[in-house]
Amino acid sequence: MSPSAATTTPANAAETPVELSEIEQIVTKLAKSGIKNPRSASKGGFADSWVENLPATTKARFEKYGIDISQGYPQRPPTEDIPIFVDQAHAVRDKEVPYIERAKNADPEKKALFAAAKEVKNLTKHIGTEIIGLQLSDLTDQQRDELALLIAERVVVFFRDQDLDPKIQADLGAYYGNVEYHPQQVHVPGLPGTTVIWQDLLIKLGLNIGFKNNVKAGTSQWHTDLTHELQPPGITHLHNDAIPDVGGDTIWSSGYAAYDKLSPAFQKFLDGKKAVYFSAHNYLDRENPLKGRVNVEREHPIIRTHPATGWKSLFVNRAMTRRIVGLEPRESDLILEYLFSIFEKNLDIQVRFNWKPTKAGLGTSALWDNRVSQHFAVWDHEGNEPRHGTRVSSLAEVPYFDPESKSQREALGLSLN
Repeated sequence: MSPSAATTTPANAAETPVELSEIEQIVTKLAKSGIKNPRSASKGGFADSWVENLPATTKARFEKYGIDISQGYPQRPPTEDIPIFVDQAHAVRDKEVPYIERAKNADPEKKALFAAAKEVKNLTKHIGTEIIGLQLSDLTDQQRDELALLIAERVVVFFRDQDLDPKIQADLGAYYGNVEYHPQQVHVPGLPGTTVIWQDLLIKLGLNIGFKNNVKAGTSQWHTDLTHELQPPGITHLHNDAIPDVGGDTIWSSGYAAYDKLSPAFQKFLDGKKAVYFSAHNYLDRENPLKGRVNVEREHPIIRTHPATGWKSLFVNRAMTRRIVGLEPRESDLILEYLFSIFEKNLDIQVRFNWKPTKAGLGTSALWDNRVSQHFAVWDHEGNEPRHGTRVSSLAEVPYFDPESKSQREALGLSLN
């Protein structure tokens, strides 16, 4: 899910053993063998345009803030920038880049942020806070820092009735980290880091989803975004500007609380271990392109420490975690299945949020810490009402485990039983 363009030489690669003419021959062979050309489903520009079906509230938002959809919507990166080989995909972000943890600059009491709001509501004991009466576009840097700390502590924070310029959403994402520019994902025209979340378009393009098979289709499964990245996202911001009257909720689950659900002996066993995480998109192996498509893979700690809170979090997810390093496959599968179930089955560490604003024509934003959470988009409106959003993911630090760090409940002095 993270590649740069290449025709004859991939970015950051030392050499390209396959020349363009050979690539063309390979693609021909793949077509004859029934394996799809990786670029064929991802044509650049506005090949997937469905501007005529854009929800009215989305069109109004774009018109108000000067987003040009006259050429089509959404926009896809240029075809030549869509990688073919897995080494090209891996090379896009294979070197660590500087990252500033904004939450470390924040007032622990968050006085500037809370004083500007009409109300601050914790939606559950362990996860989820809603801030009422405050526009994200009006935040000062001090308030942005305090919001980053609140997100780190409460995992996900919600803002209804937002009148949000997509360009300001992109700017806020850049403040919180290095904006992820996705080489396949469709985006708002002119804003390549502002990706489009619009399942109706995916259905039009062939996503097989319906009442009987809406689980594991698109985002309707438990997942954590982009865990295969060298520096996976920290704060992720989804602004929904078209929301069903009923349904279309999203559920988040806390990685802090999931870790605290484990026994001390099991925590000790997992501390310091790593897992292999893989990309949603797949590519060809340059050394053996006829074997089929493969994913980008990277290793990260199963238990990671949050740089702002210092709390340990369980960092696995069913959609993108392949195996635990150093274990036999059956051992890994059994343990991962149990760890996935902690997030998915413990309702007390989840929050379910309905996006509907209180004022017509406005949208709702959710900002969550992707490092310490999983989420699940509930597809119960069955496409009968539009649901459309724009998302900015801010890449954070390389995941790490600090053996001196504490769990959330241990740090807060709560019962560990």
